[in-house]
Amino acid sequence: MISHPSRHCTVELQALPSRIGQVRRIVSAQLRYWHMDSLIDRAALGVTELLTNVHLHAQPDKTCTVEIELLLDRLTVSVRDHDPRLPVVDDAEPLATCGRGLSMVASLSESWGARPDGESGKVVWFTLPTASGAPVTAPPVSARPPRRLVEEVPAAAFAAEVEHAVGLRGPQPAPARSAVAG
Repeated sequence: MISHPSRHCTVELQALPSRIGQVRRIVSAQLRYWHMDSLIDRAALGVTELLTNVHLHAQPDKTCTVEIELLLDRLTVSVRDHDPRLPVVDDAEPLATCGRGLSMVASLSESWGARPDGESGKVVWFTLPTASGAPVTAPPVSARPPRRLVEEVPAAAFAAEVEHAVGLRGPQPAPARSAVAG
């Protein structure tokens, strides 16, 4: 079900991968209709992350409601589901393939949060400033996760470690190949 009052849009769905892409397109189209093209990329990315969390983590079902509301100086995007557990921001390992969604939402938005919704659900939301509102600025440094420093390793030492790890006994010549086709 989709409702389109003046500056408000609500979409109810099952958070399945095919539906997530459809909602992303609905959000993008609605923002174009409201002449808020500058918010499309961040809003689409943020709603994708929130819906992916519903798909991956929500219990007992994947039913949820996406709501976008445009006020004078900000856009609010919220996702309501039927799982009362509030989300946890993970400190993902550098090579992890998941666990960064809420950190991404925090970095692309002006503010974000989660709140219980009755006894059997929650709402996770984020806001984006509109062009007529405050300028888009990076969040304060204290709001970002701490940066990890990578120890510098001299190139020769790194090459020796790689050779040892893969069992090479020195540089191996590459097979000869012609750059000319045919």
